[in-house]
Amino acid sequence: MSDIIQLLPDAVANQIAAGEVVQRPASAVKELIENAIDAGADRIRLIVRDGGKSLLQVIDNGCGMSVTDARLCFERHATSKIRKADDLFAIRTMGFRGEALASIAAIAHVELKTRRVEDELGTLVEIEGSEVVRQEPAAVPAGTSIAVKNLFYNIPARRNFLKSNAVEMRHIVDEFQRLALAHPGIAFGLHSDGQELFQLPAESLKQRIVHLFGNAYNQRLVPVEEETTIINLSGFIGKPEYAKKTRGEQFFFVNNRFVKDPYLNHAIIKAYEGILQPESFPLYVLFIEIDPAKIDINVHPTKTEIKYEDERAIYAILQSAVKRSLGRYNITPTLDFNQETGFSHMISPKPLEEITPPTITFNPHFNPFDSPKPAAGGRTVPEREKRPEGIPQNWDTLYRITQQVEPAQLNLHGNGADEQPRTAKQGNKQPFQLHNRYIVSQIHSGFMLIDQQAAHERILFEQFLQQLESRQGASQQSLFPQTVTFNAADFQLVEELLPDIQALGFRVREFGKHTFVVEGIPADLTAGISERQVLEQLLEDYKNNQAALKLPKREKLARSLARHAAIKPGIALATEDMTELIDRLFACEQPNVSLNGKPVVVTFTLQELSERFER
Repeated sequence: MSDIIQLLPDAVANQIAAGEVVQRPASAVKELIENAIDAGADRIRLIVRDGGKSLLQVIDNGCGMSVTDARLCFERHATSKIRKADDLFAIRTMGFRGEALASIAAIAHVELKTRRVEDELGTLVEIEGSEVVRQEPAAVPAGTSIAVKNLFYNIPARRNFLKSNAVEMRHIVDEFQRLALAHPGIAFGLHSDGQELFQLPAESLKQRIVHLFGNAYNQRLVPVEEETTIINLSGFIGKPEYAKKTRGEQFFFVNNRFVKDPYLNHAIIKAYEGILQPESFPLYVLFIEIDPAKIDINVHPTKTEIKYEDERAIYAILQSAVKRSLGRYNITPTLDFNQETGFSHMISPKPLEEITPPTITFNPHFNPFDSPKPAAGGRTVPEREKRPEGIPQNWDTLYRITQQVEPAQLNLHGNGADEQPRTAKQGNKQPFQLHNRYIVSQIHSGFMLIDQQAAHERILFEQFLQQLESRQGASQQSLFPQTVTFNAADFQLVEELLPDIQALGFRVREFGKHTFVVEGIPADLTAGISERQVLEQLLEDYKNNQAALKLPKREKLARSLARHAAIKPGIALATEDMTELIDRLFACEQPNVSLNGKPVVVTFTLQELSERFER
């Protein structure tokens, strides 16, 4: 039998390695920018076209490369970061494997232009599928420019797995933000399809956060500082009232390297315990400085996972530091016994001889078990009812809090807020509310109990889904249009969803950088609601559904808007609105199932009721 084991060609080996290192355009962006950072650049510009499928170009003013290095950098395991295995435990650079450029060159057309400051001429190298097609001297600026074109051109199966340009661009923006946060001292720029998305100067960390996520974040940040013998911790956390229902604003950096660590994330959430809404996620941008010998970063090709020598100690330090910062900035209740009391500085102490001790009078003959004395009219008056003269008879009801809830006007027809309440129909089978949460309706065999919120969500969901299919959602014009500014990632998401958002009845258009103007909202939404709040909540709910559910895009959008627009528990309804809600519910395709898969209607038969009262 002949030998069957053979060495793979370098081109094939590189393509296999590329499957681990370069999963999508954002992966290539990460590798290229990290190389620019390691080259000592203080200005880095990223240019993207067609979501990175046609072009990814990173331009830096770093140290550049010699002629030999410009050619050698595309070989597998060629790196300037380490020389021996022990160097893995002293790494301060972003890259070290020597696989990224070789992997990228195996699946794309790559053009490299580079020059060192001390050289008069630079080098131009062009590679297609690991094959060098051109190398020559060139007059280029100091630094390096590397352009990756037609990513996955020679692996059609992998290219077919890529998402739309908008989705891939969102992943690129996410990667760009992580790197920009990790290195606020470097100026970054990002251009996509000819538009400038970011132009970030070298600045402080707080300024970088505000520039990336918006001016509103300036008031949401709480600083964290902690120095120990194990780690040094610094950065910012968000105030609990600004926590979101979706993840995405949580950033851990270990020695300036972005990492994903559920264990350390749990330490942060634990520190917020008691002051955070359920299923909410606070913002944090935290930097851990630790001795490289105490961690192992050679765990995963993407280098986003780290093993720690003393994980539990780091957990405790994180939790304690975050909790202390929340207390120090009056986010959580604290007791400071060194702080002077509120009015002590206003009271002048008297000499001891001028102080008169208080006197207390009491009735030595009082007996709580004595029989009550008869009052006028023969009624006995208990001791607790005796009152000083001048206090009215009904004194105990004067401070009783009463609340009268007017029935809500459900905008079931998309009518405006000025519509007058309708007269309820009279009849023996009128529905009624239970605790302003459930609707009770009599049927021939007994009665049914309906969850009003779940029922309204089901009605609106099927209605919005139909509008998305027909592209004919009714809109209610806003009296005063409102502008809504998003961070770059959310802006890209809204742009992607814009045709469907408009089909639901929103009147939204772009209005400057990362900003939309809302001129109208769906007519089925409750009157008087904030246009800005509706759009922001719609996006948050959509991202939450996107992470939790594998559903078509339009279904997620309809589900998100229905959840936000539906009536909530505690809302009183007019009888006519309850009747109409029931009629519309049973006109739905799936009236008995809520959006989360639970029952909307529970039926009780007369037989079941009779069995309850049997003796």
